[in-house]
Amino acid sequence: MQQHNVLILDFGSQYTQLIARRVRELNIYCEIHPYNKIPESLENFKAVILSGSPNSVRGELVLHPDLSAIKGKKPLLAVCYGAQYLAHFSGGKVAESNTREYGRANLSYIKTSENFFRNIVEGSQVWMSHSDTIKELPTNAVLLASTTDVENAAYKIEGEDTFGIQFHPEVYHSTDGKQLLANFLVDIAKVEQNWTPDSFVDSTVAAIQEKVGNDKVVLGLSGGVDSSVAAVLLHKAIGKNLYCIFVNNGLLRKNEFESVLNQYQGMGLNVKGVDASERFLSALKDVSDPELKRKAIGNAFIEVFDDEAHQIKDVKWLAQGTIYPDVIESVSVNGGPSATIKSHHNVGGLPDFMKLKIVEPLRMIFKDEVRRVGASLGIDKELLGRHPFPGPGLAIRILGDITPEKVRILQEVDAIFINGLKEDGLYDKVWQAGAMLLPVNSVGVMGDERTYEKVVALRAVESTDGMTADWVDLPYKFLQKTSNKIINQVKGVNRVVYDISSKPPATIEWE
Repeated sequence: MQQHNVLILDFGSQYTQLIARRVRELNIYCEIHPYNKIPESLENFKAVILSGSPNSVRGELVLHPDLSAIKGKKPLLAVCYGAQYLAHFSGGKVAESNTREYGRANLSYIKTSENFFRNIVEGSQVWMSHSDTIKELPTNAVLLASTTDVENAAYKIEGEDTFGIQFHPEVYHSTDGKQLLANFLVDIAKVEQNWTPDSFVDSTVAAIQEKVGNDKVVLGLSGGVDSSVAAVLLHKAIGKNLYCIFVNNGLLRKNEFESVLNQYQGMGLNVKGVDASERFLSALKDVSDPELKRKAIGNAFIEVFDDEAHQIKDVKWLAQGTIYPDVIESVSVNGGPSATIKSHHNVGGLPDFMKLKIVEPLRMIFKDEVRRVGASLGIDKELLGRHPFPGPGLAIRILGDITPEKVRILQEVDAIFINGLKEDGLYDKVWQAGAMLLPVNSVGVMGDERTYEKVVALRAVESTDGMTADWVDLPYKFLQKTSNKIINQVKGVNRVVYDISSKPPATIEWE
């Protein structure tokens, strides 16, 4: 069983996942739990971090954690709201700040004798994000650091390994943030740095073998990174007892069904390819509403998957490629819904329908960690570097109703765009790219003839997790070459546009 090294209590900050990612970058395992759902046993946790929060400790909606088994008993780092909470309810004073403290600041004073600030010097840049400020430190606290505007930027409680900071070490703009977390976790809390892709593979394989035993497991493969890594991990654990089903919904990229199926079989996986294109396309006939398209595709997938799974005798388990952000996002800080799988997962909704037990080997790791685990399993670099692709496929990139002809047009356009990015060495600089077929025709001239044909929009974004995204400034020459190729080679298209919207306010997909 994986040792739980660091507990992060979430008070609803937009940065909580970032804290976990920074801790994991130090090769230290950590888990995020809502502040009001602290694990009953804290035995395996060697340190605790309190996150920030959009709430105020002076407001009506104060989030009160039960720290009786933590404060003074385990090393504790309180960030922003956490630091203000410890001050406000332990003899200190928090008040509204005269100036909203948001953005970059520099440490103007550091108590250098403290291990907490080892290898961090005055002038170091930190990131502030709060409208309250600590006016008076809590009882028995010692000042550790200040900025020009914030006197009590960091403090320590004497006689305890309890630290409070009013800045965010987890964000990129805090230049020594990682060093500070290392000082707290490694030097002060003595947490071992033993969380590596290899150790994850070893412990996960052992856990799967213990959980599943000799039972059969069925997994729906999508061709994406998460399901592929989950498949290889499961295969390493249970071999031929893993049955993979790869469904062609007729909305994949050009030639993708055949090429991905060959790649999977080359990896030694027990995969069955099911071409259900006609079933999906007929389910989508005359459907234009984006949500209804998703539902039609989801329902058709469940039917196809269920048909295929029933052909496997005595299957007991359903494997899913759920990753940690899906788990975190489905549990709200204020006691919202318990873990539910997002509807974009290929097998969302299957558990109730099929009465199978669930196994999710990746549910505790982030996307970048999934790729690192995949690399340690020897999975092909090209597969691990694949851009995310929506579950409903090209259906939500064809605005309006779906026809086989529209799918053909978009597959051709998409292939020219994606292959062009690869040929020009741009593919790995982009997080996600694709083409949209718009429900408008435009006038054009080809040869001496007037045309009235389709418009396509190209989209390329950079992001780390898909929560926010910026459009990529692709070279004009590349866009010019791609546009010419598409118009000359794809029958039915006479105009190409490039989408320069960021998320937010726009989304990555158009539907």
